[in-house]
Amino acid sequence: MAVLWDVIVIGGGHAGCEAGAAAARHGARTLLITHSWNDVGALSCNPAIGGLGKGHLVREVDALDGLMGRAIDQAGIQFRVLNRSKGPAVQGPRAQADRGLYRSAMRRLLAEQSNLTVMEEAVVGLRRSGEGAITGVCLSDGRELKAGAVVLTAGTFLRGVMHVGDKAEPGGRLGDPAADHLGRSLAALKLPMGRLKTGTPARLDGRTIDYRGLAAQSGDEPSEPFSYLPGTLGGQAQVACHITHTTPSTHALIRANLVRSALYGGAISGIGPRYCPSIEDKVVKFPDRERHQVFLEPEGLDDPTVYPNGVSTSLPADVQTAFLRTLPGLEKVEVLRPGYAIEYDMVDPRALRPSLEVRQVPGLFLAGQVIGTTGYEEAAGLGLVAGLNAARRVGDSPPWVPRRTESYLGVMIDDLVTRGVDEPYRMFTSRAEYRLHLRADNADRRLTALGVELGVVGSERARVTADKVAAVEALTRLLSNRNLTPSEARQAGFVVNDDGQRRDGLTLLGLPEARWEEVVRAWPDLAPTPRVLTEVVRTDARYRGYLARQESDIRAYERDEALALPDSLDYSQVGSLSTELRTKLSAARPATLGAAARLPGMTPAALTALLRYVKKGRAA
Repeated sequence: MAVLWDVIVIGGGHAGCEAGAAAARHGARTLLITHSWNDVGALSCNPAIGGLGKGHLVREVDALDGLMGRAIDQAGIQFRVLNRSKGPAVQGPRAQADRGLYRSAMRRLLAEQSNLTVMEEAVVGLRRSGEGAITGVCLSDGRELKAGAVVLTAGTFLRGVMHVGDKAEPGGRLGDPAADHLGRSLAALKLPMGRLKTGTPARLDGRTIDYRGLAAQSGDEPSEPFSYLPGTLGGQAQVACHITHTTPSTHALIRANLVRSALYGGAISGIGPRYCPSIEDKVVKFPDRERHQVFLEPEGLDDPTVYPNGVSTSLPADVQTAFLRTLPGLEKVEVLRPGYAIEYDMVDPRALRPSLEVRQVPGLFLAGQVIGTTGYEEAAGLGLVAGLNAARRVGDSPPWVPRRTESYLGVMIDDLVTRGVDEPYRMFTSRAEYRLHLRADNADRRLTALGVELGVVGSERARVTADKVAAVEALTRLLSNRNLTPSEARQAGFVVNDDGQRRDGLTLLGLPEARWEEVVRAWPDLAPTPRVLTEVVRTDARYRGYLARQESDIRAYERDEALALPDSLDYSQVGSLSTELRTKLSAARPATLGAAARLPGMTPAALTALLRYVKKGRAA
């Protein structure tokens, strides 16, 4: 007899963890199915979370009460804010993780989540009704489980194949089997699918590395946590990374063995990530570069393993050891595990609605690498949205579609479902048109209240954020109501012209070189204000002119987004469209006129024709 669940999540990676937790927080009776409870929350590739663009996603996941920010705070062994010398819009928090601590933290957070059950089992198929909607899953032991919605987060496991030189074997990750049965079940749905590739470097024995002469890279002091909740940092020791580089000898050795690489030897057909190329790609595509930087990242406080970030490869194991020993400091290094490339199936994300539900299979939601992304952070963000929307579907609530104007989550999902992918998708700040508004420091103020409305944010976070917002508003009003003459301002340390104009405190704090110290010098009673508030108000003050102009751009954007395009629209009937544009529109099925405008090749004339056709149909 089949057991009924509201939501079933397949996969215990970053997308699956966030999907299961989000559905459960919304109140859905949720089952997370994974091959192994011990591998839940595993950092399969690099031992780090965050970075440019990616750190923004982690902060947004945290603002919606997700798990990743709290887990990395518990497991971080080095915290840094990248691009700190640049403006806040392009700064990105990043942390090295102790792999074991991260996995333990994620499992603990899942175990504490009410409405969530975890099962160790393999899913081999999907159940469907006569009308084509998903009704549950089939397990390898023959059982069938019913569900109102299913979230598939299969990562690199769908018909996954791992390559080391001329050796290839099925697998979704080293030591784990591929999900071939599930892959065939998904292919039977006749969805548009493709094949992608990613890779990982060898793992090194840090005890055999000579760090003398290598540049050390330490973290920030004090550490800046990812989570907006107080008290999330684990307090463990912080460590340094080290930097080495490839040499002409490295490149010569790799060129001499390219034919033995799975990538260049013809064994791999999948497309890899452009922004995280293998060392073979670097050597071939940048022949004039004499060296490529390699970051030696420790994998844990009690683990000697080191991750050499920058040299992912599918060369044979013997060649990997040989070329690694040409790097400074690695002359005697021992390889604990060779690197490998992995190919896997993915579904064209244009087959999804912006809610991440498969358009032609109601009740099936997809998230993570299965729809063409790369990276833990992208997977976590997609998993949260998919899990929330699966729960909302079961509860007969409308889906939440994050907008480009409100979050990086919205940017990512719109990019994926509108444009599709021709390589693994990675988030960058440059993808967001409104990045000054979508900063990593204000994700809680942008999203937490919305998350409360959506039913995915708990009472503790709601209270913490409401208190913070109220404190920011109070401090902003206080500064706006205080002012100084130019002479008084200069005495406090502000750099102003002697023009006779009094300036309020908010204007003074927004000056390019202004610091909170000058504010305290002018008004000593403000000295005990917490730094977390002063930095927020300072950033808002500094960019309020730019933000006002960006708000105008956002309003113009949202006018186009307000015109929904029917899902059943027949683009062959729209006059004045080229055959190419009809094909693109039919494949992408954009949800709004704004989404149609972002398709490559769209012209103002084509948008006008589309607008006229839709309005004419509504009038009729």
